[in-house]
Amino acid sequence: MGNPLRVLHVVVNMNRGGAETLLMNLYRNIDRSQVQFDFLTCKEGIFDKEILELGGKIHRIPYISEVGHYKYVKMLDSFFLHNFQYNIVHSHMDKMSGLVLRAAKRAGIPIRISHSHSTSSEGGLLAKVYKWYAGVFIKYNATNLLACSNLAAQWLYKNKASKARVLKNGIDCNKYRYSSSIRKKIRKELKIPDGCFVLGHVGRFSPPKNHSFIIDIFCEHSKKHPNTILILIGDGPLRSAVEEQVLEYGVEDKVRFLGTRSDVHKLLQAIDLFMFPSLYEGLPVTAIEAQGAGLPCLLANTITTEVDMGLHLVKFLPLRNKDLWIENIENILNKNKQGRNNSTTTLIQQGYNILDTSKELQNFYMEVVG
Repeated sequence: MGNPLRVLHVVVNMNRGGAETLLMNLYRNIDRSQVQFDFLTCKEGIFDKEILELGGKIHRIPYISEVGHYKYVKMLDSFFLHNFQYNIVHSHMDKMSGLVLRAAKRAGIPIRISHSHSTSSEGGLLAKVYKWYAGVFIKYNATNLLACSNLAAQWLYKNKASKARVLKNGIDCNKYRYSSSIRKKIRKELKIPDGCFVLGHVGRFSPPKNHSFIIDIFCEHSKKHPNTILILIGDGPLRSAVEEQVLEYGVEDKVRFLGTRSDVHKLLQAIDLFMFPSLYEGLPVTAIEAQGAGLPCLLANTITTEVDMGLHLVKFLPLRNKDLWIENIENILNKNKQGRNNSTTTLIQQGYNILDTSKELQNFYMEVVG
């Protein structure tokens, strides 16, 4: 049989972000006798223990924000010079991948993959200027371009976007299949009274996710419909600010902060409407999961229409018109009595089954190494 092909994935940390969750889904489902994942990270992550259990190695260097540009570049160069055994480096750092892949090229690593998971850079003006500088190196140092959507490819690769391969953000479809018994069990655990209409969101508490917008909309809706609850799944730097906003509005008895959870597939069963008003996204895997659970979804029109699986569950709305969001929640509330359909078959047909995605990635790796 021989040893599996070891692929080095480069990320900031392996926590429950969209790209990281996809990576773990791929890792769990890929044939690990053929392909093994190792990771170069900057911080500890929630998935580290599982990575080690699956046979992966975790390397760590400090992030640029801790050590500055010159030391970070020096550490990248040093790392790849001492770990030149990798034939494939697969970087998930968006524009920062430019620096990673440049260091990998200097060390003679033959296959250098850039993977776009977003449509914008986080941070203030200085951070964005620096990331633009780093991103310039992608076109000179990447041998292969991947993206989660066409929009994400256009953002990161500009005039080279047509050369990018779209790898769909697959999910474990069967896990998300709607189940009335799981719905009852989770609602009981969360102490949600009978007859409550539940809005939900899954995402990191960070500026792009636009949590303050969700709170504004929820508060307006609950004035007319007090029998409504909001569930927020995730964690992040803005969580305390959002908790303060909830207290200011006086709706703390109606908003549940559930933190980072490993049972999102079950929690989605308890929700009636999925809200996702992000300022920007690559292709949000949580919106795919919500559709897999048969949930109606209200998404910002900043998000690529590629996320719509054609199940008549998704509506794209402008962020400037809050009244339109409230009106659509009202419409869904009235339709809610009709129940939910299983929609996992359609997701599989659309190519969003993680088993198919992991097989596609495995074949891609084998193809590029020749």
